[in-house]
Amino acid sequence: MKLNQTIRHFAAKQALSTPVVGELATQGLVRLHTGVFMDKADPEHAEERKAHLDGLFDATMDTYLATLQEGFTEAEAREVTHIQANFDFYNHGWVEMMEFPVDELDEHHARFGEFFDRFGITVEDPLGAFAPAGGLPDAPATLEKLENPDQPNAVGGYADETYVDGPDGEVLVGGADDPDEVDVSDAPGVTPDDVDN
Repeated sequence: MKLNQTIRHFAAKQALSTPVVGELATQGLVRLHTGVFMDKADPEHAEERKAHLDGLFDATMDTYLATLQEGFTEAEAREVTHIQANFDFYNHGWVEMMEFPVDELDEHHARFGEFFDRFGITVEDPLGAFAPAGGLPDAPATLEKLENPDQPNAVGGYADETYVDGPDGEVLVGGADDPDEVDVSDAPGVTPDDVDN
């Protein structure tokens, strides 16, 4: 998959693992991701997906922290969570929201197969062990869209590695190294006042 990577991503990484601030960052990241993907959704169905997306992205924050604990890079950890989301989108027929073509599902799963297998993550069960106890809020599916998927937001050809758009327009394999210093108040949902308290 091809991702963007900015200082905000590294700030979010640090914020998520910081006491108190981590909860604010989680809330900010969930709002951000839900908003981004609602904008990609069919406008007729976007609002009815909101609660489901909030629950999905909240759960993927736990996945993100688990991947970091296992030594994944920031970009790899974030890609794992995006793959989970895309599996969920596919299962609901929300193909217009997907970031890679439907025919690359198995390739993306295979690349992180060891991690996914350990936590029971499959295309059919995108959250695996990270699923909330009560499950995710229901949202109507549009499975008919799987028959001839129109995927305006999908970018194919990046299933073999983690790719990141670099600052000068070049594509970096694996992403950038963590910067020496990060201001956690750059993370979504976190302000300088939150850090100072």
